[in-house]
Amino acid sequence: MSQPSSAASQPTIQETVFYEGGPARGDLILNLLFGLTVIGLPFAVGAIVRALWLRFRITSRRIEVNGGWMGRDRTQVVYSQIREVRSVPRGFGAWGDMVLVLKDGAKLEMRSVPRFREVEAYIDERRQAGSAAARPKGMAA
Repeated sequence: MSQPSSAASQPTIQETVFYEGGPARGDLILNLLFGLTVIGLPFAVGAIVRALWLRFRITSRRIEVNGGWMGRDRTQVVYSQIREVRSVPRGFGAWGDMVLVLKDGAKLEMRSVPRFREVEAYIDERRQAGSAAARPKGMAA
């Protein structure tokens, strides 16, 4: 008689993807135009590296950022770890940079996030929902 695998007996939790992709294309285009000047060359190189290797994945359960050299660095954060979300518009408001301040004081920077206002609202919504669920009944906010 065979034993059922432990993976089959555990419930699966659905995870819906809100955003998955790279940085804003406008960031690359604008920085390539600035790269035509000597002063803009470092910004153009940075934008090219971001376009090649930076990827965001924002789901209903967590935020995942893949980046670094050749995209080998992976950072995952669950919403319950986030204390604050800060954002700054770039490219005339078409995209923006975000910083997630974690409860332990660490910070996760997300550069050139497309639709950053929608993403920020989604992250705040998920963060608030998580903190409300973790709060004991009868406790005020």
